[in-house]
Amino acid sequence: MIQGFKDFIMRGNIVDLAVAVVIGTAFAAVVDAVVSNLINPLLARVGGGGVGEGLGIQLGDAGNPATFINLGAMINALIVFLLTAAVVYFVIVVPMNKINDRRKRGVEEPEEEVSEEVAALREIRDLLANRG
Repeated sequence: MIQGFKDFIMRGNIVDLAVAVVIGTAFAAVVDAVVSNLINPLLARVGGGGVGEGLGIQLGDAGNPATFINLGAMINALIVFLLTAAVVYFVIVVPMNKINDRRKRGVEEPEEEVSEEVAALREIRDLLANRG
């Protein structure tokens, strides 16, 4: 029972799925930061809406936080994404690739099974080739 669970966990597609979930979550934070700190202020500039805080650009009225592009939050989200991706890659992906490579080295590819007819035809071909 434990061996079956181990085989299930060690499949490449399970690890790939876990990596995709972690990277997707980190990327969602980047997208959320871009939308809330870049797109929304640009759209709010058309409408109306105190002053934002942190590193950024004020597009309109100094008292309107809806027109503040928060560059600090976007840079922070991007750094979090890159660090998360690097940790996942070096802690999960690289070791799993090494394990999969070791497994593949230990397993030889089986020879292709041929029917008796094909084997006989190959033997005849080889005899004819050696005769000339």
